[in-house]
Amino acid sequence: MPSFDIVSKVDAQTLDNAINNAKKEILNRFDFNGSKSTIDLDKKTNVVTIVTEDDMRLSAIEGSIISRMMKQNLDPKSLDFGDEHQASGNMIRKEITIKEGLDKDAAKKVVAKIKASGLKVQASIMDDQVRVTAKKIDDLQAVISFCRGEDFGQPLQYINMRN
Repeated sequence: MPSFDIVSKVDAQTLDNAINNAKKEILNRFDFNGSKSTIDLDKKTNVVTIVTEDDMRLSAIEGSIISRMMKQNLDPKSLDFGDEHQASGNMIRKEITIKEGLDKDAAKKVVAKIKASGLKVQASIMDDQVRVTAKKIDDLQAVISFCRGEDFGQPLQYINMRN
């Protein structure tokens, strides 16, 4: 039976390029001249750590990261902005987590929407992805177009299309 998988992944190299471009942009901006702002990407845990002096610079850095991700064709919905914390001195630290994989709630939401659509397909949750099977490929393509029209709070990719 034909099938495909619905996943939520971020390309690590493209994300690294976007973060590096944001760092370069911040270093060259006039309003960050003499600033001690830093942007670090931990590739193992997929966490971006921002350390800066004030809220204005923090929001400028966040905007730069989002714009660079969009220019690299990455969806900024994959960013989970955490809380601001006081770092040493008068510095502010903020950690941004990169969402990888579909968590249980998002996967249940995807399966429920697919079943409610009335298409003749079977959707099942497998670890951090959703597998969709059907008798015809046309039904699978209808599911993909249906899911692209919905908002699940995360970017979705459709992989492993099999006959």
